Amino acid sequence: MAKIQKSLDLKLADIHANSNSKAFILADAKDADMAFGVSSPGHHSPEYHHGESRYRTIQEYREIMRQVVRQGLVDIMLMSASSNEVLTIQERLFDESHITPAARANDTSDIHLLRGSNYTSMASRPFRTATIDHMQCGKHECAPEERSLGCDLGLYSLTLNNDLERDLEILEAYKSFRVEAEAKGFRHFLEMFDPNLPDAVAPDKIPGFINDAIARILAGVTRRGMPIFLKIVYHGPKAMEELCAYNSDLVVGIMGGSSGTTYDAFKLLAEAQKHGARAALYGRKINNSEHQLAFIRFLRMIVDGDITPEEAVPAYHGVLQSLGIRPERPLTDDMRMTATSFSYSGSATVTVPAGAPASKPAAKPVEKTAPAPVSSQPVKTGACSPLPGAHREPDFDKMTRQEKLEYNQRRRDRIFG
Repeated sequence: MAKIQKSLDLKLADIHANSNSKAFILADAKDADMAFGVSSPGHHSPEYHHGESRYRTIQEYREIMRQVVRQGLVDIMLMSASSNEVLTIQERLFDESHITPAARANDTSDIHLLRGSNYTSMASRPFRTATIDHMQCGKHECAPEERSLGCDLGLYSLTLNNDLERDLEILEAYKSFRVEAEAKGFRHFLEMFDPNLPDAVAPDKIPGFINDAIARILAGVTRRGMPIFLKIVYHGPKAMEELCAYNSDLVVGIMGGSSGTTYDAFKLLAEAQKHGARAALYGRKINNSEHQLAFIRFLRMIVDGDITPEEAVPAYHGVLQSLGIRPERPLTDDMRMTATSFSYSGSATVTVPAGAPASKPAAKPVEKTAPAPVSSQPVKTGACSPLPGAHREPDFDKMTRQEKLEYNQRRRDRIFG
């Protein structure tokens, strides 16, 4: 029986084979439970309620992950090792999906965000809760035939602070991880945070510091141990183009950072893609949106060139209005660019350089923005309830395996032409 190809693998192959490739990798980062604790899943209601204190449960968080996978518009679902065990190993959610499951492979001290803690005020220290074996098969030691039960992809984070002793400790841990990953057939993508200490590097030197750190670190890594792509802060056109030009084999992606406005999220994506980015991992921007499936639909439309950020924001508000969901901000405010935090702690903020400032919202969204994302099944939590619209995603639970294969082949054909 044919195995469903993953869109991530197809897109990476196309990017490496074709310098003019239009392929773009989108990931939903739902690994926040390895950072924020109880608040990780976000507020319970799909619509914004000022002062709301109840958070979703981890079970509700995972139900949203299921809905995003069934929607089928992202290429990677990034999870904690525990969520990966439930959805990938136990439920086999990804067996008949083109989406690749991935797990956070390390959780350095700068993402330990416990209420009342001050860990993020100190230089990042290396740490790994999850082991590769636990991500691959759910237990301490996998038999060779068990390694394909879970995910074969992990996110590994580095945070350098221009401190020789601390940075060498972090790099030694990364080397150990790469050696183990290569031996066990485990791939990774590399997340490079800006320094988490405010005085570690002069602000105007950070883009160059990060680019040089990536180039220097990976110069000693052979192909078998290389990350399949990068996840970095977008510091503007110059820094992005410099890194992409340095090594055309590197697939450079951006991180989304804190929620910000809807225009922040959409414009960041478009600007980074314009200047060379070929991947984006949005976590808080998706999870804190008023309607996650609608938000993801517009992210995909932007990178596919179907709509501009300036068109997408009012169109998104139109979807919210049709669902009776009150947006967190009025449309005029949601069209503004704001400073976005790209560290988990919120200690480092960046204003994304944009090609053109946001002007007044388009009076009328273009017709092609009307179709809205539709879940194949109702969401029990109400977080991603089905959207109205002419086109609905198929009911995957009622499809045969062959029908799912054919559906995914048609989707790949639409992506690659």
